[in-house]
Amino acid sequence: MLVQGTFEITAQFEPPHDTVDGVALARARFDKRFQGPLEATSAVEMLSARTPVAGSAGYVAIERVRGVLAGRRGTFVLQHMGVMRRGAPSLTVSVVPDSGTGELRGLRGSMDIQIADGVHHYALDYEIDEVDEPAADASASA
Repeated sequence: MLVQGTFEITAQFEPPHDTVDGVALARARFDKRFQGPLEATSAVEMLSARTPVAGSAGYVAIERVRGVLAGRRGTFVLQHMGVMRRGAPSLTVSVVPDSGTGELRGLRGSMDIQIADGVHHYALDYEIDEVDEPAADASASA
């Protein structure tokens, strides 16, 4: 399945916590609100590296999404890995395997994010596999 929509984003940036020769490491938090077939909110925790070379940076992030995807309610986690080399971007956003909960258990897939005219767009390509109930943790009953 492929669903597409838009999202709004609010950012909270922290100042760099480590800088060496102009290469700065920092943290940020983003809150998102998705519209379209994915009606959801999310919280993103990001770590980034910015270099002194214009347009070169990298980031990794984990994002928990809560809401409804095409009529199914639950949560899932996205993992981001982005690199920009002198203005040329590369971004991979994947559903973390087995992170789906509720009616989204078994969700797998990837998300493409584009920004056009200041509007954030997503395209989520996904499948939902039938999964058995998770096995009880044997150590929890001991």
